[in-house]
Amino acid sequence: MQNTLERLTSEFRSDFFTTDPAELQAYGKDWAKGTTADPLVICFPKTTEEVSKLLKICTELGHPVVPSGGRTGLAGGAVAAKKEIVLSLSKMNQIGEVDASARTLHVQAGAITEAVHLKCKPLGLTWPVDFASKGSSTVGGNISTNAGGVNVIRYGLTRNWVLGLRVVLMSGEVLELNGALEKNNTGIDLRQLFIGSEGILGVITEATLKLSPLPGESDVFLFSVESLDTVLEVFKNARNSGLVLNAFEFFTDKCLLRVSKHLGLRSPFTQGSSHYVLVDLEKPANSARLENWLGEVLSLPGVLDGALAQSSEDARKFWMLREGISESLSSTGTPHKNDIALPVSELAGFCSELEAFFSKNYPGFEICNFGHIGDGNLHINIMKSDALSASDFKSKTSKVDEALFTLVKKYKGSISAEHGIGILKKNFLSFSRTPFEIGFFKTLKTALDPQGLLNPGKVIQ
Repeated sequence: MQNTLERLTSEFRSDFFTTDPAELQAYGKDWAKGTTADPLVICFPKTTEEVSKLLKICTELGHPVVPSGGRTGLAGGAVAAKKEIVLSLSKMNQIGEVDASARTLHVQAGAITEAVHLKCKPLGLTWPVDFASKGSSTVGGNISTNAGGVNVIRYGLTRNWVLGLRVVLMSGEVLELNGALEKNNTGIDLRQLFIGSEGILGVITEATLKLSPLPGESDVFLFSVESLDTVLEVFKNARNSGLVLNAFEFFTDKCLLRVSKHLGLRSPFTQGSSHYVLVDLEKPANSARLENWLGEVLSLPGVLDGALAQSSEDARKFWMLREGISESLSSTGTPHKNDIALPVSELAGFCSELEAFFSKNYPGFEICNFGHIGDGNLHINIMKSDALSASDFKSKTSKVDEALFTLVKKYKGSISAEHGIGILKKNFLSFSRTPFEIGFFKTLKTALDPQGLLNPGKVIQ
């Protein structure tokens, strides 16, 4: 380890790395609960060339490296706990000029998601990757985890909006993948190996992003409904309405209570309900279409009440009832989080079995569910009660995880919809991937990182 620090000192600028204890703790882990940080050093390259040089040296020394972006992940994918070098891309945050005619933008991987949105907005364009952590998350992290978010129902996942990548392998080799080409039919598209691979195959340092026109003005609705079945009926109606659906979100009454307690927000409804639905629709040219749709929804069995945001401030508050949930759960208690995906057609059956499982085996658990119901993504949060010690809570939720993932497998779902595998879910990967697929992952890892030095211990054993 001393040799590693000596090489860094002799071959890089004086501000290239730090061993400050506070910095080691800050950059050595992400938002995942129950993880510890113990990196050797944090390095701050400013160019792809510096990343290449660093990885070559680490390969020579056999020193493991953990790539790090905004560290907003919840699966432990950016945790360095065994004296690894943390390769922070935070100083690689340059954003190029928007090519409005091509609708492209070249950025370094450390660019903040929200900064990219602000860069594009004056030209009427956007990179349509959006979620609550956009003010902290980075483009490289979004790509490495194939991030989802609130706009997936309209725009799809991050991989749909990446034209080209620069990737550095552990050997220091720099790959130039696709550039700014819309079409490139010359064999295997290597971009897709790195998008969603959580930094175990290579370090994404730059990207050419594909942009979309800004969505039009939208209307935001909040509905109170009596059950998840009703949530799904509202979704079916919205999907088949012919209106442009930007987002379709739901949350339960328990989530609303936590948000109200933490953020001081209130439901617009005088009477409570078990489930709430947030619908964001692009405003149609013909307002009568929207009025007709609203009338149809309010007449559905199980829809108790509805509200239309009358101003941008109202719309912001409606959205905060949904986007403020994760922060509120962590601030008002200790949640055990799971982020799963099901085929939309299987949601009702899955949730019915899940509810029965909790009622029978864990009747005292407080379950706070919310999610992007339109794309089948559920966030299942079990809140620790004051009566349980931290160790007892961890033991019980570990048992829940295995039962939960068994149920996910039965319904042909995924154990991770958008947070990745990291270290927290790697032991459960077989619930969503076959032995052949996992073996192929390992073959790719060995081919691109023979010593296993890049983000070790993540995704696969």
